[in-house]
Amino acid sequence: MLHFSDLQGSLPGLWEGMKVTLQMLIMAVLGGMILGTLLALARLSHNKVLAALGGAYVTYFRSIPLLMVISWFYFAVPLIIGWVTGTNRPIGAFTSCLVAFTMFEAAYYAEIVRAGIQAISRGQMNAAYALGMTYGQTMRLVVLPQAFRKMTPLLLQQSIILFQDTSLVYAVGVLDFFNVAYSKGNITGELQQYILLAGAVYFVISFSASRLVKHLQKRMTV
Repeated sequence: MLHFSDLQGSLPGLWEGMKVTLQMLIMAVLGGMILGTLLALARLSHNKVLAALGGAYVTYFRSIPLLMVISWFYFAVPLIIGWVTGTNRPIGAFTSCLVAFTMFEAAYYAEIVRAGIQAISRGQMNAAYALGMTYGQTMRLVVLPQAFRKMTPLLLQQSIILFQDTSLVYAVGVLDFFNVAYSKGNITGELQQYILLAGAVYFVISFSASRLVKHLQKRMTV
């Protein structure tokens, strides 16, 4: 029999964990999209060095497990920041994981953005050049706004995957939703129930978000 004798008393702690999860998700999505857009532009650049560096970055991070990236940055970020600033202040697991998620997801966002840019007709760029726009103005004012509209569903879908992946921060001790649920289960002796509860919450949020993305995709393709 599944029962939650202490569920009501655990709700505040679970909500605090969910706030950590959502905070990390939002910050990593924004950072990943910004870095991913820069990487996409680098990959499409006529500069062979930039294109090669962008391609190497994307290939590298898409070829290694996310858990390895989280673990590596958990140890590396404090050392790098300490070396740059000359201080030994603790960075914290949250910041290390945020950097890991941002850099890892940027590789995936870069490919989505690159595909979105390539989907825009070359004629629109030529028209912008004919109006006297520079490459930067063309990208900022003409290409990227249209590209982001086309790739919004894919960007949101990748963000849903990132939401699911945030549970991996459990490995380095960040008190996210899953880690709080796991800890509450250990304390109350109802570990199985709390893990099932956490799984149900992730499923409901991910499924609901996926349905919204599909609905949005249908509306945008009409």
